[in-house]
Amino acid sequence: MSSAPLSSEPRSQVDDPSSLLMRFGPDEPLMMDSGVALAPWQIAYQTYGTLNADKSNAVLICHALTGDQHVANDNPVTGKPGWWLTMVGPGKPVDTNRFFVICANVIGGCMGTTGPASINPATGEPYALDFPVVTIRDMVRAQAALIDRLGIASLFCVVGGSMGGMQVLQWAASYPDRVFSALPIATAARHSAQNIAFHEVGRQAVMADPNWRGGRYLTEGTRPSKGLAVARMGAHITYLSEMALHRKFGRNFQDRSAPTFSFDADFQIESYLRYQGISFVERFDANSYLYVTRAMDYFDIAAEHDGSLAKAFKGSSTRFCVISFTSDWLFPTSDSRAIVHALNAAAASVGFVEVESDKGHDAFLLEEPEMFAAARGFIDAAARVRGIA
Repeated sequence: MSSAPLSSEPRSQVDDPSSLLMRFGPDEPLMMDSGVALAPWQIAYQTYGTLNADKSNAVLICHALTGDQHVANDNPVTGKPGWWLTMVGPGKPVDTNRFFVICANVIGGCMGTTGPASINPATGEPYALDFPVVTIRDMVRAQAALIDRLGIASLFCVVGGSMGGMQVLQWAASYPDRVFSALPIATAARHSAQNIAFHEVGRQAVMADPNWRGGRYLTEGTRPSKGLAVARMGAHITYLSEMALHRKFGRNFQDRSAPTFSFDADFQIESYLRYQGISFVERFDANSYLYVTRAMDYFDIAAEHDGSLAKAFKGSSTRFCVISFTSDWLFPTSDSRAIVHALNAAAASVGFVEVESDKGHDAFLLEEPEMFAAARGFIDAAARVRGIA
């Protein structure tokens, strides 16, 4: 794997993204949980569909750990289709013929929103580890500033899976009067010790790469490709179920009929993971990986409310639909049930669907008709109440 600097396309997406961009000046700081007032800063986003006259049909899509704002259009770096075309688009559950859909790159990201790869105006060089540590609540504050700037008082629905689902819950807790309906999928109200452990292994892989250079690799013209690839390989295993791995790869050899008695990629699963690692390095900034995984680790809504998750949603008028998957061991159904129990205790309106699937955590990104049916039913019912045709 090369240790060369990022190619010009990913670098240009950090500085001057091809998506829409909202800039906030020196007098418009983002107040962060770390105590830092970040300014100036910017947030990159995409929109789909048309905002109606009374601005009541806006849907915010929140992306997962390694996602971005390109939810329903080709990615400018990889050229691949949007990451949630199964869910978002004309005639899809989040129907862009009916709704004005917004998806923003999170703060700390690397696709145009200010993050560790962005230029620090104080030094003229990338922030690297001088960038303040980010939380899920910081991500939501940045999105709220964007929604304010777009002149939208209330979101019809906030939707997301995994880390995106954490943002959905944070939106509902922080801005209950601005969220008419919420659809958190394959997520939790706090990150588990096991998940923190997986993230720490990934971060240590990045930081152990000699080309990481204490986070200053962009300035020094290197890139911790091997470390970041290993981090991605390890994380990717957690997104899949044992059944999905067995069905797709089993113990099949890759382009050979017998073992080579070496440490080459003899098995298909080895080759697949190496490909995942290499392709990830081409589109994602290593320091952003450290920051965004850390944001997930710190996430604990109950901790913000005297240890009571129910208090976070007390008196909420938001309508919720929580979706989990039977084979998701990263964010198991028990995590979703804890959210549902807290919402019930808070007397909130909540529905819950556990989807039977053997695809693991990544099921929310894949073809899952039961998930689509649940999401469509929930969104359509909420739209009728909202008065959206």
